[in-house]
Amino acid sequence: MATLRGADLVARSLARGGARNLFSLSGNQVMVLYDAAVDARLEIVHTRHEGAAAHMADAWGRLTGEPGVALLTAGPGHANGVGALYNALGAEAPLVLLSGHAPLGQLGTDAFQELRQADVAAPLCKASWTAQEPATLGEDIARAFRIARSGRPGPVHVSLPFDLLDARVHATGIALPDAAAFAGVAQPLAPEVASAILDALARAAHPLIFAAPAMAAGRGQRLRAALRAATGIPVLHSESPRGIADPTLGALPDLLAEADLVLLLGRKLDFTLRFGRAPAFAAHCRFIHIDPEAESLRRSAAALGEAARLPHAVQADAFSAAEALIAAAETRHGFAPDAAQARWASEVDAALAARPADWAQAESREGAVHPLVVARAVQQALAARPDAVQVCDGGEFGQWAQACAGAATRITNGPAGGIGGSIPYAIAASLAHPGAPVIATLGDGSAGFYLAEFETAARCGAPFVAVLGNDARWNAEHLIQLRSYGAARAVGCEMQPTRYDLAVAALGGHGEHVMRAADVGAALERALASGKPACVNVEIAPLAAPRLSRTGTPPGGAH
Repeated sequence: MATLRGADLVARSLARGGARNLFSLSGNQVMVLYDAAVDARLEIVHTRHEGAAAHMADAWGRLTGEPGVALLTAGPGHANGVGALYNALGAEAPLVLLSGHAPLGQLGTDAFQELRQADVAAPLCKASWTAQEPATLGEDIARAFRIARSGRPGPVHVSLPFDLLDARVHATGIALPDAAAFAGVAQPLAPEVASAILDALARAAHPLIFAAPAMAAGRGQRLRAALRAATGIPVLHSESPRGIADPTLGALPDLLAEADLVLLLGRKLDFTLRFGRAPAFAAHCRFIHIDPEAESLRRSAAALGEAARLPHAVQADAFSAAEALIAAAETRHGFAPDAAQARWASEVDAALAARPADWAQAESREGAVHPLVVARAVQQALAARPDAVQVCDGGEFGQWAQACAGAATRITNGPAGGIGGSIPYAIAASLAHPGAPVIATLGDGSAGFYLAEFETAARCGAPFVAVLGNDARWNAEHLIQLRSYGAARAVGCEMQPTRYDLAVAALGGHGEHVMRAADVGAALERALASGKPACVNVEIAPLAAPRLSRTGTPPGGAH
């Protein structure tokens, strides 16, 4: 009688669930899955660090809406990759982390690489468990995909014990989960509730909508645009840990206190929105919260304090709710902003686009290019390529790039504030959007996390351009030291002015070294034309991140 290995059930289930790539680093406990992936026609994107594999799965999930799959080995491999889940959790990226695991039959014996892996991953995941039976491994995979997609999207972890993967099961009677088992479970917004929310928005003089982090790209981005078109109400989105002080939002913080009704579309009322409190928002501002999680709704009520400030708290997922609101707005008669709302929307748009007048005259010092000059060059390159994907890391230079450059498809380091993932993100973006230019902006601190992944990109044929702002320091933290403790106590944040461009060339990519403002644009164009993973290493002035509003909080470091 024909048999299948547990690993074959996993690989075939992954393929049935729509997985195309496994972002992975090899190890003893998962080699049987590598073998099974050959027959299931799954492409293994083999990385140089497990954290990079998890970051790639994160970016894949955000850009495609389909769960990215990271495959790691047990013990130290799992531990190396788990930290990257923090960004994915904050960005609400659908992701499935599969980790090899010590054999179930040896647990409690100090087996090789024995670790309570599910417990390690649990705080960073929507769900985390260890598979228990070889015959039900397909169901484990389908369940992981379903949870990652449902409600608030996010990472899910499953540990796969080696004895289950290597076990033989009779093929007869083993049915792989059907396609529906992998699909997310929608939490719809009832039509009558959507209509009541639209009524409340129509009565407001200065309404705003804040969308969930999960709506950054793809379907979410399209729904944001459709919701704005259907209602005329500004739909705001920010992925920065600086929240309403995100430079991407321009001078918006100066207007927020005038808002009288804010719809939170899957967006938590958390630190990024100053918990809805004054002075960021007026004390009388009301909130409508739509969220897939009852606990988030409870926290909103507690933060606002007064029941009158939360007239609607409804459990539904952001995507389904957006679709319901759009449908209700399009079918009801005459839903359109009145003159006052239209003026308000124009004021919000102007605030979002506002940038200081003196930026137009920003100049570079001798031997150090102003970050704004670099950001402008990136914007020009993106504007000339409508299909381009922009990837933004954090830090001071990253904030300049986020404020001054934009693309139709863009992801950042996200509200969690973890830096360093931009190189793996860019590789995943290149694979998710083959043929599209990918430009990543990052500082020299961020570059150190995954510089070796340029070899991965070269090997896998995943070209992108990393525009690297090199100020030879951890500048965000250095500036904190200067503000808080004084120059005499600024320690531990210095680096060398390293030639990262030469390192990238040695790893199989293309390198450019820029010391003058006038040379940035041409170097970027050469990097794009190279067709290789490329680094444009620009020596920049160590300036603080931009602060565009009068009321925004001072920029701070994020790691």
